[in-house]
Amino acid sequence: MNSGQQVAVIVISISNIREFSQQFEPKQLEEYKNEIKIGFQHIFEESSYSEDLLVVHDYYNEGLTVFLRIHDEKQSVVHIENMLRILTPKLERWMYTKYPYFNQTFEIGYMFVEKNDGTTQDALYTAQQQAVAMAEKRIQSRYIETLLEMRDIIQKREITLLAQPIIDLATKQIKAWEFLTRGPKNTSLENPLQLFSLARQSNLIYDLELLVLEKAFQMIGRVGCCDDVFLNFTPITLGNKRFIPALEKLLKRYEDILPNKMIFEVTERDSIDGLTFFHDNIKELRKMGFRIAVDDTGAGYSSLHTISEILPDIIKIDRSVIQDIDTNTVKESMLKGLILIAKETGSLVVAEGIEKKEEADVLMRNQVDLAQGYFYAKPGTLEKGRVAL
Repeated sequence: MNSGQQVAVIVISISNIREFSQQFEPKQLEEYKNEIKIGFQHIFEESSYSEDLLVVHDYYNEGLTVFLRIHDEKQSVVHIENMLRILTPKLERWMYTKYPYFNQTFEIGYMFVEKNDGTTQDALYTAQQQAVAMAEKRIQSRYIETLLEMRDIIQKREITLLAQPIIDLATKQIKAWEFLTRGPKNTSLENPLQLFSLARQSNLIYDLELLVLEKAFQMIGRVGCCDDVFLNFTPITLGNKRFIPALEKLLKRYEDILPNKMIFEVTERDSIDGLTFFHDNIKELRKMGFRIAVDDTGAGYSSLHTISEILPDIIKIDRSVIQDIDTNTVKESMLKGLILIAKETGSLVVAEGIEKKEEADVLMRNQVDLAQGYFYAKPGTLEKGRVAL
């Protein structure tokens, strides 16, 4: 280190690393962390600070540790804060393009390396630990804010449900509705991806989904919906030992609800492995008359694993398979394979995300049972058997 220069240690911690650890396999988690490292290096090298970057590594903590050269005129907290204020949002945007399903946030801690007594290695390690402590303190503060915000939404019941029709392709009639959740209006949490990501971070996903269930029962009764209703639930909720007793209480309160008209969709962003009560709860739901669907089929291996484990009544094929299927013979072959799986398991098939007539024609040609998407109708407010957009 030259005279007149100093080294700063910057630690970038992932605020919701515990959430990702629950959803990723070990290899996938390592790939995620490596992508952060690649993204940060790219963003830093493209910035005006590139000449000051010494090294980026991930040896000491769950995030990144960055060693940065600081010149005499830049030895200030204000300079570091301004630099991070510019670079951190760019890193979050970078990661969002790679992992759009996750609400990714990072917290930063930093400390200047002071070599007084002891070795250089001791000085670096001490500074790194102090930077980690600073980042973790910020994460804890962010977690408390997240927890309070999510609790407030649940307590005030500030969610609304929209409905999107599911069409019988043979008759062109509405066969069912999927109820879709939205958060507080005119906020970032109106977006369901943001809302449910926040619920995961604050460990309130079960409470939020139970509120969604009660809101769905209320809406069915209010509009007199006689069609089937699809509701998304994470394996975390369906595998919660409190879920069945809570559901039974709701059924007593809302006596008009017919279990055989309700379909629980198992969303495929979580694994069912390791959930002790999941299979028992699925069996109990079927005894009560509810049906089970597997969502996002075709988007990854986990959906096929879930299908083999629970033999669902309905398989919902992901938009990634349907998009431009009319011009992609490989996707049509994938569709045929999934239809064959459905026949083996005795499942109905619902194709999601249809946006144009040509896609619908391919589904008709392959005798898909049901379909939904913007080609038929956008989600809207359900009013007496119709959607008000």
